[in-house]
Amino acid sequence: MYDLIEIARERLQAAREEAYAMPLKDFHPGAPKLFSTDTLWPYFERMRKEEPVHYCTNAPIEPYWSVTKYNDIVHVETNHSIFSSDLSLGGVMIRDNPLELPSFITMDEPRHSAQRKAVAPMFTPAHLSELAGLIRERAGNVLDALPKNETFDFVDRVSIELTTQMLATLFDFPWEERRKLTRWSNLLTALPKSMIFESEEQRQAELKECGTYFTRLWNERVNAEIRNDLLSMMAHHDATRHMDHANLLGNIFLLILGGNDTTRNTMTGSVVAFHQYPDQYRKLQTQPELIDSMVPEVIRWQSPAAHMRRTALQDTEIGGKRIKKGDRVVMWYVSGNRDEEVIDNPDSFIIDRTQPRKHLSFGFGIHRCVGLRLAELQLQIVWEEILKRFDRIEVVGEPKRAYSSFIRGYEALPVRLRVRP
Repeated sequence: MYDLIEIARERLQAAREEAYAMPLKDFHPGAPKLFSTDTLWPYFERMRKEEPVHYCTNAPIEPYWSVTKYNDIVHVETNHSIFSSDLSLGGVMIRDNPLELPSFITMDEPRHSAQRKAVAPMFTPAHLSELAGLIRERAGNVLDALPKNETFDFVDRVSIELTTQMLATLFDFPWEERRKLTRWSNLLTALPKSMIFESEEQRQAELKECGTYFTRLWNERVNAEIRNDLLSMMAHHDATRHMDHANLLGNIFLLILGGNDTTRNTMTGSVVAFHQYPDQYRKLQTQPELIDSMVPEVIRWQSPAAHMRRTALQDTEIGGKRIKKGDRVVMWYVSGNRDEEVIDNPDSFIIDRTQPRKHLSFGFGIHRCVGLRLAELQLQIVWEEILKRFDRIEVVGEPKRAYSSFIRGYEALPVRLRVRP
């Protein structure tokens, strides 16, 4: 059997030695390579212990503050009059992204809440209850079609397929072309070294196609009766109906990313987690009701959104460090979710935690993910259906992780099924 655990342990030990030998002033925790090799953990562990608010000047990007502890992150999130998300000041990513367009996540109050409310009805308990049956039917169909006794890519066959189907439903997007949504989502945040695109010209051309496609759909919805999809909701809401073109595309890009990355990468991450912690899978098999606490625990453990950025609107202080007006402040959710002072045994995956929803993976405060309950629902149903069918999903090769310090995700995961008799 492929010993993913031992290989990961050896790699992490080498990273720990390097992280504790390197001067803190040389740390660049936003280096994508740390995330693609899954060796970020000792760097954040050391910062939490020795310098939880750390100023990085040793990077090929503008200097930035790293906020690494849970309560300090909550402080930044809840003081939005001091720490801005506004795109004109840099937006929400550690690196200035020329592709980023104005959306409600890159707006401060009152524009943020006004535009967010336009899509909120999609994620009410009543509407999620209506979607549950559809999610279960699709999950069953996808799982039943998986190959038996042969290796396949869980990311492509399950995680991408199920999340893309849901995205197509949320947008009422043409079903046969739904994989375009995944491709556009990948392009939006990809770095040049990710190998996701060959040239910037190619990426721009593909995203222009995305803009043209959604503009056509928007024009159809704005001139028709309101329907139960995200585009129609925005087209008929006072705060979003008259958005300029950049704002429209920005919100569409945001919803594609939000609907794709969290669920898709946590779905894959849950398979990795159970492979690393087989005792937790045995526990889930004997106590399937623990799915209710397993889902938020794996969202914490995976931390699919590794960070969000803010820009200081005034001189202030975080954790005893003086932050100047205009400084970029990066909240590392991936680190706050491993804060030993807030979460017991945080590096471990424990499906029956007493407070499993105490995590930062969806953000905190006014910018908390609008679709978080849908993400949880999809993960819950998928695992309910997996438990009905398979004794185990066995990881048979090393996962290929995304080259990104923004999205902590997976590009591929080779697995084989052990089918329930």
